[in-house]
Amino acid sequence: MLKSIKTSVLAVILISTAVIANAQKKVNEGTLTYGITYDLTAEQQSMASQLPAETKFKFNGNILKIEMQQGPAKITIISDGIQKNGLVLVDVPPIQKQYAVKTTKEETEQTMGKTPVLSDFKATGEKLKIGNYNTEKYTYKDDKGAPFELWATTDIQLPEGIIGEEFKAVKGTPVKFTRVQNGVKAVITIKALAEDKVGPITLDVPAAYELTTMDALRAMGGQ
Repeated sequence: MLKSIKTSVLAVILISTAVIANAQKKVNEGTLTYGITYDLTAEQQSMASQLPAETKFKFNGNILKIEMQQGPAKITIISDGIQKNGLVLVDVPPIQKQYAVKTTKEETEQTMGKTPVLSDFKATGEKLKIGNYNTEKYTYKDDKGAPFELWATTDIQLPEGIIGEEFKAVKGTPVKFTRVQNGVKAVITIKALAEDKVGPITLDVPAAYELTTMDALRAMGGQ
């Protein structure tokens, strides 16, 4: 009887451990797609058609990579979510030119704004299934005391540099949250997460690329 009880207890412990491990599955590498909606002021409505409805990027650890096509140029943006430095690569096949621009934390903050200071995170106990994820609602405040909410999941765990260091007090990965940058308020929701192998992502300038500055790059484009 004692042996049977011990076996049963061990089985329960093993099953519980497996459930916990699955519930907090770490995804350190893959492709993440966010859907984006906007809460625009009357003055911002004119830019609505220019704002993207989604963003998709590859990541490995705290470093992410976004690739886009702008006319004949392929643009690759690589960013370290913790250090806030980055690299912009521009490949223009028609003129056989390749340019690279290194970006610093200070330059990133000038363009995107500083990382917001958020506080008073509180789990409400309210549950909601968003996409494939079981989430719980959190409330919090920004540095001006304005109230916000987000929905977080413990189904997955993403690197801090990917989800944003401002949410590190949340016990889970934000699935739906609000982000304000340059005065534009956006609601961001995870649409898809693919656990594919993307390989190393580096901030080193490739040998074939000519190192230049952002101002010089803008001048080339007539801006």
